[in-house]
Amino acid sequence: MEHVPRTDISPLIARSWLLVPASKPELFEIAQASDADAIIIDIEDAVAAKDKAQARADTVEWLSTGHRAWVRINDAASEFWSTDCAALKDVEGLEGIMLAKTESASHVDDTADRLPEGTRILALVETARGVLHVERIANAPATFRLAFGTGDFKRDTATGDDPIALAYARSQLVIASRAARLPAPIDGPTLSTDALADGTRLAKEMGMSGKLCLTHTQAAAINAGLAPSPEDVAWAHAFVRAFEESGGKITDGSDLPRLARAQKIQAQARDFGIEAEATALEQLNY
Repeated sequence: MEHVPRTDISPLIARSWLLVPASKPELFEIAQASDADAIIIDIEDAVAAKDKAQARADTVEWLSTGHRAWVRINDAASEFWSTDCAALKDVEGLEGIMLAKTESASHVDDTADRLPEGTRILALVETARGVLHVERIANAPATFRLAFGTGDFKRDTATGDDPIALAYARSQLVIASRAARLPAPIDGPTLSTDALADGTRLAKEMGMSGKLCLTHTQAAAINAGLAPSPEDVAWAHAFVRAFEESGGKITDGSDLPRLARAQKIQAQARDFGIEAEATALEQLNY
C-alpha cells in the first residue's frame, strides 16, 4: 500500500490513539492511512514473549524508513524494558513512548534517562499503584500525557464494567493532569463497536480528551465524539460575535466563563478542521 501522509493533529490534542500490534507489520500502513490522530505500535501486551524480538525489529525497520509513530514499550519492571529502550533510542521516526504499567515517577524518569533528551512519554496508568501515585507520575518532567489502561486496571482491582466503578480512577487522572498542566488524559478502549458512542461520550463527560482504540474502524467515531459538535461551534461563533458587538460588556458573572468556553471551542474547531460544517449551520440559524 502506498504511503499516505497523516493529518497533522498535535499529540497535545489528539483524540483517537490507535494501538497496532507490532507482531502484525502488515497493519502498519493500514493504520497510517486511517483516520486515527495518532498511531501507537504495541510491542507490549499485543506481542507474545517469544515474538517480541522480531516485533521490535519490524517496528524499528518501519520507523527507519520514513514513517512515524509512537511505540508502547514493556513496563519498567519487565525483562524486556531495557532492550526496548535501547532499540528505540536512535530511531528517527519515533514520535514518543507509551510506557506500560507506569506505577511511579521513577518509572518515567528511568525510561527518559535511556532515551534521547526531550523524548515524549505517555504514562499508561493501569494498576492500583499507578492510580495511587498518579499525581507524582503526572509531575515527572518527561511525562507528556497520561493514559488510562482500563483492561489491566479492571484485572488488577477486580473492578467491573459499570462506568461508576471506574469513575474514581478516571477522575484521578483528569485532576492530576490538570494540576500538572498536562493535556487532558487519554481513556482506555471500548471493545464493542456497539458501545463505542457511549464509551466516547463517557470519556468526554469525565474530562478526558483522547481515547485508545484497537481497530482503525473506530477512529472516525472517536474523533467526532471528542470534537465539538457543529452546534457547539455555531454557538461559540455566535456568542463571541455578540460579545464583541457589545463592546465586551459584562452583563453577569457567567459571561467571562462562557467566553472562555466559546474561545476554546473555536480553537478546537480550527485544530480539528471542522469549521466549515459549523459555519454553514451558523449561517442557517443566523
